[in-house]
Amino acid sequence: MELTILQDIVIIFALSTLVNLVFTKIKIPTIVGYLMTGIIAGPHLLSLVGGRHEIELMAEIGVILLLFSIGMEFSLKLLLKIRRIVFFGGLLQVSLTVSAFYIASYSYGMDWQGAVFIGFLAALSSSALVLKLLQERSELTSNYGRTVLGILIFQDLLLVPLLLFTNLLGDNSIDIPSELLMLVLKAIFIIGLVYAGNKWLLPKLLHLIAMTKNQELFMMSIFLICLAIALLTSKLGMSLAFGAFLAGLMISESEYSHNAFGNLLPFKDTFASFFFVSIGMLLDLSFVIENYPLVIGSVLLVITLKTLIASGTGFILGHTFRGTILVGLALSQVGEFSFILAKIGFSYSIISEFYYQLFLAVSVITMATTPFLMKLSLPLANTLLKLPIPKFLVDGIFPLKEVEIPDLKNHLVIIGKDATALELSVMAKLNNVGHVSIVFDPSTAKEKIKKGDVVVYGDAVNEPILLKAHVDTADIIVLSIGSIIPTMAIVEKVRKLNKMAFILVKARHIQNVERFYKFGADQVLPEKFEIAIDLFNRILAKRLYPQREVNRILTHIRNLNLGVFTEKDLINQPSIIDQFSNINISAISIEDNSYANGKSIIDISLRKKTGVTLLAIKRASEIIENPEPKTVFQSNDIAYILGNPEQVNLASELFINEN
Repeated sequence: MELTILQDIVIIFALSTLVNLVFTKIKIPTIVGYLMTGIIAGPHLLSLVGGRHEIELMAEIGVILLLFSIGMEFSLKLLLKIRRIVFFGGLLQVSLTVSAFYIASYSYGMDWQGAVFIGFLAALSSSALVLKLLQERSELTSNYGRTVLGILIFQDLLLVPLLLFTNLLGDNSIDIPSELLMLVLKAIFIIGLVYAGNKWLLPKLLHLIAMTKNQELFMMSIFLICLAIALLTSKLGMSLAFGAFLAGLMISESEYSHNAFGNLLPFKDTFASFFFVSIGMLLDLSFVIENYPLVIGSVLLVITLKTLIASGTGFILGHTFRGTILVGLALSQVGEFSFILAKIGFSYSIISEFYYQLFLAVSVITMATTPFLMKLSLPLANTLLKLPIPKFLVDGIFPLKEVEIPDLKNHLVIIGKDATALELSVMAKLNNVGHVSIVFDPSTAKEKIKKGDVVVYGDAVNEPILLKAHVDTADIIVLSIGSIIPTMAIVEKVRKLNKMAFILVKARHIQNVERFYKFGADQVLPEKFEIAIDLFNRILAKRLYPQREVNRILTHIRNLNLGVFTEKDLINQPSIIDQFSNINISAISIEDNSYANGKSIIDISLRKKTGVTLLAIKRASEIIENPEPKTVFQSNDIAYILGNPEQVNLASELFINEN
């Protein structure tokens, strides 16, 4: 029995575990660890892996599952919203990149075919790498994330024409008109298939399968849909990964997509790791060492040119200066589909063995640097913004209309553009709570402004944006952002501007609670933890636990997880009454013929006769707090008393009908 592939998997898992264990300690992204695993285990270094073809096959499955999950997360409706980015932005970025690298390569002495081909290779960026990073950072649907995704979609769509032109460069006998006609027909067929699948076919199919209540059958059908659509698009000449993305879009609107997405995650991450390992295996370290000046120069040239071109594209699409930097660095690497083109180009002798090896070295290195560049993009943008940059570059060429915000005091400021922030703004508006929203997404800001909301468009990390929303005079500031680093920076600046404001922060994970308190938050709400608390609260209520016991249990859970920070949780903190097992607050109505009706508190000697404490009296819509001894009870008053069950029973005898 042949066990080579199993042996290779064990080697890759063991080596990647060891490498990433070290890398995690020194805070290097795991993707870089997988690339390093491939370099070490690959044929150019230790040659630990024998079944390289099988590893590449699993890598292909990993990319398929990754793009499938991204398609499910993104949705067809959102894709239609960014069609301008896909076609205009994508075409602009690809055209400028091909032109720039054609000029650079031709100037270097290559013939025109080779120069054009180098432009093709450089034009594509890595969908698998960038989209995985965006997904991990929860920035896939952010303003800049949508632009990056749109351009990457166009690049993937362009793979078929680029393959056609690559074949043309190496073989002049191809019938261009017939090939283009077939390409158009295939595109029409795929668009029709995606629309029909999204609207009619797949929702009904998934509902039928879900009604069986068989989870294994449901997951089998999800894999079938993913792989079948990917295989179909591959047969039509497009990439498997792009087909998987389309399959994800087709089921994204189904109510079962969230279940499918959750079950798919473990498979996706495991198989995606093989993709990055297989890329690392391509790097020939001996070639890099022998030609390191050329390799380093080429890497810097690729990153610089691609960043400038992608940033320029982002600027033309309306991004602010900060957004252009984020878009530019996210698209600064060479993509995985370029490897397909490079193999064909090398087989046709469009590029020589030397340039093929140079391409492999540059592409792997640029992909390895991408996680670091994306992490540094925001701090870099903030640093550059300190320079005297023209206002039109800072705001973008399509700045939002300025909204005049009156001087406000003791108002609510909501920072964020996620569902929580938007819903909170709606609730505040419905209940006439004066508030200002700070939103770093022009489309969301425009929609809110049209509805008459008071909105400041901009990044709340910038102090002028905070001041424009009058954060310095607000009494409550809510942050619902998601990203840890920007949230910490905003909390710190808000606290600097306003020492007295109550700062409420929504955190994703309980591990981040301490950080936010350290930077000045008054209360941190760990989202996932509080959802679990709420669910358990409902379970206990359904089991008919007394409310005091529920409070005690939930407080104990919070103490175990939040420790000293439980004391800062003013909302969920138990009252002193919860500490006494035999004391209740009771509400008793004063009846017409009762002993207490028409008599004062002192007349009936309430405390002396019963031992209860009278907390308040409700009379119609009025609440009389801490009533004086001379206060007279009236019919239909509601008395709120504090005492143990025996004392409450004695008091009730004074308040109910004597008959």
